[in-house]
Amino acid sequence: MNYKHILTIALSLCLLCSPAIAQDQVDTELSLSVFNPLILNNSEVVFKQSTSYINALDPAFNISLYPGGRGANQLVIYTPNYGLHTGTNEFGTEAIVEGNTVTSMSGADSTIPANGIVISGHGSAKNWITQNINPGSKVYVDIFSNTITVYTTSESYMFEAKNKISEAQGMINYYKNNLSGYNYNLPQSHIQTAQNYLKIAENDKQNGNIIKQYASEAIDEANMAIKTSLPYIQNELKGIWVRPTETTQQQISSTLDKIKENGFNNVFLETYFHGKTIFPSRTMNKYGFTVQNQIFEGLDPLDIWIKEAHKRGIKVHVWFQSFYVGNEPPSSNPTSILAIRPDWGNKIKKDADNNYPTRSTAEHNGYFLDPANRQVQEFLQELITEIITCYKPDGINLDYIRYPNANARNDAGAWGFTEYARNEFNSMYGIDPVELSISDAQWYDWNQYRRDKITHFVRTIGQLGRMNHVYISTVIFPDIASALSTKQQDWRYWSYNNYIDGFTPLFLTYDSKMLASMMDDVIRVKSPQTQLYAGLFVTFMGGASEDLIRQIFETRKMKADGIILFDYAHTTPVYTSSLMASAFNSMENKKTIATVQKKKTAKKETKKNIVKVNNTKSHVTTSKNGNWIFSK
Repeated sequence: MNYKHILTIALSLCLLCSPAIAQDQVDTELSLSVFNPLILNNSEVVFKQSTSYINALDPAFNISLYPGGRGANQLVIYTPNYGLHTGTNEFGTEAIVEGNTVTSMSGADSTIPANGIVISGHGSAKNWITQNINPGSKVYVDIFSNTITVYTTSESYMFEAKNKISEAQGMINYYKNNLSGYNYNLPQSHIQTAQNYLKIAENDKQNGNIIKQYASEAIDEANMAIKTSLPYIQNELKGIWVRPTETTQQQISSTLDKIKENGFNNVFLETYFHGKTIFPSRTMNKYGFTVQNQIFEGLDPLDIWIKEAHKRGIKVHVWFQSFYVGNEPPSSNPTSILAIRPDWGNKIKKDADNNYPTRSTAEHNGYFLDPANRQVQEFLQELITEIITCYKPDGINLDYIRYPNANARNDAGAWGFTEYARNEFNSMYGIDPVELSISDAQWYDWNQYRRDKITHFVRTIGQLGRMNHVYISTVIFPDIASALSTKQQDWRYWSYNNYIDGFTPLFLTYDSKMLASMMDDVIRVKSPQTQLYAGLFVTFMGGASEDLIRQIFETRKMKADGIILFDYAHTTPVYTSSLMASAFNSMENKKTIATVQKKKTAKKETKKNIVKVNNTKSHVTTSKNGNWIFSK
């Protein structure tokens, strides 16, 4: 009986005992990656192994679950039978497996390899993945017990080290060929040191501890080569989204000093969010709404942020949550927008006749305003006009410029069924949209009606920006088909009609290959006149710091106009130190970095564990503390 027959029997038996695997998934044995832990290389040492239960294999679509069919705290396996991508959201993590080896880590909506699987986890399953899986890990899927076991072996360390050295060299070669005057001495020296460590590891394959220690050292040096390989680009927008928490001028100044020190030149400051402004607003007061977010009372943060940022040569874009008003129930705040104007709240079809707005369960149980309502648009336009007139920001970044996320295959969960929209659509088309289903021809008209409402607002704000010489950008979802069908966001039309100046798409992944694919989706569709600033989520998703450098490398290769990190709260020193290693480090800071690097190198030399390998044999001894020491 051959291997495929055994696996087919295993899958068939598992159908009887595991509800997580459906009958139509029996064919997955041809693509499922299986590693037999009993067949290891004789020289391979297992340092760690961990097993987890598999909640689902190629999960069927279920509207009660999150995107990708992955539920809370679930570990899910995706095979090529599932499709091209996992379809998951940014609140988990994923490992890409080719053959039986993990080749890379990702964050969301990963590409499923033709010769492997994707391991995906949320919550506690995400924690298991991050604690036990790295590039080079070996994977074994046991269909009988519906479990997955992951092994970290000596070969795992060697695999990761070799891949990262190769990757760093590729980055250096790219800039050597494409950037005149590129200085590659520092990253090349890190590669040389990494190769030296790797040779030591390879010269003693019988000793797993030696391999682990020196392959790990090679990985560290290769990571430094990656971080130092990207040059500083002078005209690149280096932005960051910031939700302000500072309540004094001193705190704002201190934060801006840190932002400046870390190489950022643009701040996207959250100014209107959860239905409140950070500044005392005349417009909010006019409508009877909460005049200012309570945590900022007694201060005008927006005025301070803009003035202090400009002193430091930093531009400020007002980050504006257009149609989203937060998840606070209207009843809890009598001066909230929806408490004063409940008729402005958006609704799904099944709630059309209710007197209260619908929560968007897929988006933090938040509430949305109705884009079709003329009064809603007039209010938001007045608020943006006040911001532009009184504060003169450098730009307006329109977020939530869409309908809430909906399932395109389920009209009961479709949005926009407010009294205002129903009446207006009925007067235009002679039918109440509540009477329509997705199979009706006029459902297309209903979709277009809603898209036109979003587009009208974008066009209005774009005109306002041009009149006042303020840059207008919009947050978009890269997949145009999904943006149209699930959010009624027709950003392609905005671009080709030059309604806005730039896009800040959300790339919810920390896999550089996935990023490149998603960026290509935008570039192929947008007008060349619309600038592109890649919204990177590596820090928010907890990716490795070198993942951030990889993504910046991809954005530059694809000629993006700059990058924006989401967000300041998650951009910890682990990430900023990687940015300042080279990519965000202007010439004025190079001497400081070189001095720090020199001290670190000297410190390593004193430990006598950096060895130049030149065809000379090294002898191994141990120190008193048990560390390995090499000498000629």
